[in-house]
Amino acid sequence: MSPKMVALQRAAAPPWRLRPVVLLVIALAWPLARCAPYRLRAVLQFLSKGARAATVEEAERARNAIVGLSVRHSGPRCLERSIAIALMCRLTGSWPDWCTGVSTHPFEAHAWVEAEDKPIGENPDEIIHFFVTMKVSARS
Repeated sequence: MSPKMVALQRAAAPPWRLRPVVLLVIALAWPLARCAPYRLRAVLQFLSKGARAATVEEAERARNAIVGLSVRHSGPRCLERSIAIALMCRLTGSWPDWCTGVSTHPFEAHAWVEAEDKPIGENPDEIIHFFVTMKVSARS
């Protein structure tokens, strides 16, 4: 079985004044992505507490900032990218639905964010094949 080819996602780099914040969020996402799933979920649930649900525009803006500044996160690092997007949204007081899921034919695992029930930066024809295994939504 050959590995699936992943195209790099593209976005314009964020403004200079925002770049240090984006780099900090990316740096925080890296160790979180290495946590055990139960611990990652607990941390994300804690961070989402008190946030309002993110709009599509807020989530897309956060995604574009992450992908526009980090080539590493514009490729196959979906877990780090999705965590960074959620953290970036949290800085503005919102929280997207952070999701992980699996597809069985062929077996794949994936992580993504959704806002207003719309996957952000994902191909809708591919994402429907994933069964959601974990979801962290905004909590009041």
